[in-house]
Amino acid sequence: MPSISISPNISIDDSEIELSSIRAQGSGGQNVNKVASAIHLRFNIMASSLPDQVKIRLMNIQDQRLSNEGVLVIKAQEFRQLEKNKAAAVERLVTLIRANLFVAKKRRPTKPSKAAKKRRLENKKRHAQIKAMRKKLQ
Repeated sequence: MPSISISPNISIDDSEIELSSIRAQGSGGQNVNKVASAIHLRFNIMASSLPDQVKIRLMNIQDQRLSNEGVLVIKAQEFRQLEKNKAAAVERLVTLIRANLFVAKKRRPTKPSKAAKKRRLENKKRHAQIKAMRKKLQ
């Protein structure tokens, strides 16, 4: 069975992804009403073989493509060929999973140093002097 590689130690099986072809929206001439070239990719996060931490992170993302049951639906219709749309949908899924593999570091707030504060105040004074010299004499 072919599988899709997410990272060196994580991959998902093709059977975990459900692909269905649909008719694309928008303009396309006579061809648009006859050919189903767009793709709906359905991926059930909780039933997948992903690690539990990744599943939890994916379930917590705020994305309109994710249903309450944990099914991610990706629609690809930017190309006229079915195969290109399939590849685009799978690539979007891989990108989304890769973005949620690791937890982002929490930002620790820092304060400017004394030297930085001093430089800022000196620059403000210098700028104020330049502006004061532009005033008309009375």
